[in-house]
Amino acid sequence: MDLNVKRLVFSEESTVGELSINGEFECYTLEDKVRPVKIKGKTAIPAGRYEVIINFSQRFQRQLPLLLKVPDFEGVRIHPGNTAANTEGCILVGETKDDNFVGHSRLAFDRLFEKLKAASTTEKIFIKIE
Repeated sequence: MDLNVKRLVFSEESTVGELSINGEFECYTLEDKVRPVKIKGKTAIPAGRYEVIINFSQRFQRQLPLLLKVPDFEGVRIHPGNTAANTEGCILVGETKDDNFVGHSRLAFDRLFEKLKAASTTEKIFIKIE
């Protein structure tokens, strides 16, 4: 399965984009601000292609998607949330978007997570951030 995040709106607070699965729009994304130098917990991950697995998150106490081998980052996940204050370098998903905000995040996440869980039993999952 191929996920793609196309970053579209870059502000002083966050980065908003669109996530597609195998070329079909799925939901909106919100990440931290893209910065030339990493600031811990306040910087979007580098553009690139990463493998995604599903495993248990100690922080969230549940199964969540995890991006592997992100340079200079650890524990980058896809999870619900609404603003850059909720990201800490992770990718938030939502059904709606506004300035520095994604809404109906749990709905978008639950729908996406079901697709990821199903795919993970038969194929590898990759995410491209551009």
